[in-house]
Amino acid sequence: MALGALIGAYQEDESGGLTALLPLAGRSLIEYQVRSAAAAGASPIVVLVERIPAALNQAFERLRGEGLNVVPVSDGNEAATRFEPGELVLLIGDAIVPPLDLLTGLVDEQEALVATVPDDERHEDFERVDGVSRWSGVALVEGRMLGATAAMLGDWDLPSTLLRRTMQGGARLVPVAEESEPLLARNAEDVARFERSILTASRGGRDDLASRYVLPLAEDFATERLLDTAVRSEWLLYAALALTFGAALCFTRGWLWAGLALLLFSTPLDLIARRIGHIRLRPVASDAAAIRLLWPAAGLALLALGWWEWRHGAGWGALLAAATCAAFAHAFAVERSHTDLPQPPWLFSRRNAILAALPFAIGNRWAAYLVLLSTYAAISFFFVQFVVHRLRGELTAH
Repeated sequence: MALGALIGAYQEDESGGLTALLPLAGRSLIEYQVRSAAAAGASPIVVLVERIPAALNQAFERLRGEGLNVVPVSDGNEAATRFEPGELVLLIGDAIVPPLDLLTGLVDEQEALVATVPDDERHEDFERVDGVSRWSGVALVEGRMLGATAAMLGDWDLPSTLLRRTMQGGARLVPVAEESEPLLARNAEDVARFERSILTASRGGRDDLASRYVLPLAEDFATERLLDTAVRSEWLLYAALALTFGAALCFTRGWLWAGLALLLFSTPLDLIARRIGHIRLRPVASDAAAIRLLWPAAGLALLALGWWEWRHGAGWGALLAAATCAAFAHAFAVERSHTDLPQPPWLFSRRNAILAALPFAIGNRWAAYLVLLSTYAAISFFFVQFVVHRLRGELTAH
């Protein structure tokens, strides 16, 4: 069944400004709400708003620039015309910040429902729906019910009235799991607490030694600082790519420490980009051009280092080691793509390889570093190849 969304954006916060414009993840609350609804598959996304100040209009323009079908309306009748009678409409209350998993969990629903939270002290600011429950701020309503409610509304509050009529129509009450409860934002402090919670949740798993044990502090610090800026995820990916190509250029000139410094600065940038994209509900595509180019760019830097060492005393073995490492690293990546099994964090990775250069750089043993790195890549390749072929053999046997 088609799914639309209706979001309220007309209430004021404690400071007198629109709650919809409270800052969240470097943008505004309304942008987070719209992206959440879009991630659940809703279109169009209608925003009910009495007035559109310049900041709110700019938020709508940014959302449209992302290709989202967001439509601001000023009254319930206009909102109702945007949906088909047989369509389900995702209703998100004003100032409600819904966790994404709550909305995506409603995608397969085929009938009206009201998501509820307990009627207790912790939820006293939520609207009561019966003796034991309060409205979480999220519901699925029928398009025909929206149209009928808007027709008889008058000066009543549309979301609240629509909620009541939906319940009278026999909608199911579905309790929300505690970990998926929405936030009712009243001020910037409430939103800041929610932002910190999603910042923590965005860490996710890390699959190599560097990102698991060395980079978390820098990654957390940079993510938190950049989140409240206009910096986009893709900019960080392009920066990582530019730093890697810059390192390759430095190696060809013999500026070995400068090249290594550029590579070190590049190591957390793709992780930070993914986290910011996740928090802003604009996830970085795994096949994005900048992501795919990071690996060959690192290989180019490696070959540039091998070329410099070959030309300046280390002999042809340095270039051969660099080329061997690049070949095994590519083969390792190909083999690894053939299995979804979790791999040990010590296996070869771009970040592990870069951080491994530090002790060799301190001792000015760059050629030894290239030999060690080629051995490291080879061991990782043969390990993963063994795992993949053993898995194929087990599947064939069964």
